[in-house]
Amino acid sequence: MKLVYRLAVPAMLVAMSGAHAQDGRYNMQSPVTGLGQQVYDMHTLMLVICLVIFVMVFGVMFWAIFKHRKSRGAVAANFHENTTVEIAWTIIPVFVLVGMAWPATMTVLDMKDTSDPDITIKATGYQWKWGYDYILGEGQGIRFLSAMTTPREQIEGEAPKGPHYLLEVDNPLVVPVGKRIRIITTANDVIHAWWVPAFGVKQDAIPGLIRDIWFRPEQEGVYRGACTELCGRDHAFMPIEVHVVSEQEYSAWVKKQLAAAETPKDEARMELAMDDLMQRGAAVFSANCAACHREDGKGYAPAFPSLDGSAVVRGAKDEQIDLVLRGRPGTAMAAFGSMLSDEELAAVITYTRNAWSNRSGGVVQPAQIAAARGSM
Repeated sequence: MKLVYRLAVPAMLVAMSGAHAQDGRYNMQSPVTGLGQQVYDMHTLMLVICLVIFVMVFGVMFWAIFKHRKSRGAVAANFHENTTVEIAWTIIPVFVLVGMAWPATMTVLDMKDTSDPDITIKATGYQWKWGYDYILGEGQGIRFLSAMTTPREQIEGEAPKGPHYLLEVDNPLVVPVGKRIRIITTANDVIHAWWVPAFGVKQDAIPGLIRDIWFRPEQEGVYRGACTELCGRDHAFMPIEVHVVSEQEYSAWVKKQLAAAETPKDEARMELAMDDLMQRGAAVFSANCAACHREDGKGYAPAFPSLDGSAVVRGAKDEQIDLVLRGRPGTAMAAFGSMLSDEELAAVITYTRNAWSNRSGGVVQPAQIAAARGSM
């Protein structure tokens, strides 16, 4: 397949376009997967075909205008019912279209072949973050949320910004180099899309449906992408960050993640001090709730109500716990029971009940969250 591309594309043009692709400024990002290389080569081939057609058509047109201009006494030719011309302008476009459709079809077929993966990961889109579940292969059982880390104040303010300030996350996806990775996409609320251009992959994440894609990274490094569906008011702040590491580094990362997940339940449900809950809750709120309810708790009415002074937040603990665990159908309030741990939920609920003007003085412990889960 690649040989066909390279025979069809002039070597000099490929070299030039490849040089431009290094920083993605004038062309697509440099591919780091075989599938991404196919997409890039097909893109270059289509560009060359279009350029050749452009030069030929406009070249003939300008030559005809100059050669057969009225001042030279040219007389218009009559091609009406000319069989040769009719056949030529039918057959030539057919060959052009077949030449373009063949590599495109082969690439699409390769994209759809998600068989025999080494690792399978489910990517779930939420407003506005990603949830990752390692469901098959090394790392099975690992799950976490991944949200943008750059504070809104830095984005909107005058503070210095790094080159990737809109594409940095707290928990990046980690995969080993050289392994076939299958990504299963779905969504919790609205349609999202998982896209990493250097891998040559993009797939919609649709609520209630399962879609899948695959890639095999050939170079270690950090690769970034973003949601490419207009999924809501903070659509621009839903980045994707993938770390491709060596097999040894990946195995070490897996052991660390699994060890952290095996924390004994009794320890996870220990009584926590108010200060610890507030500190932890502020971080959880910033990562998971501030996009809708704002850092100051004022929200964006009517879709995202204010938590500052909220009757629910100031009311009975059990009602707020139930709301956060199960969500509220028909609204933008997601069910966080499957996304956050007992400790994280206890911390963020305690934080909202004691932040801003709420100041209830009460705390919610992980044991209360666990008890509420048991009744689900």
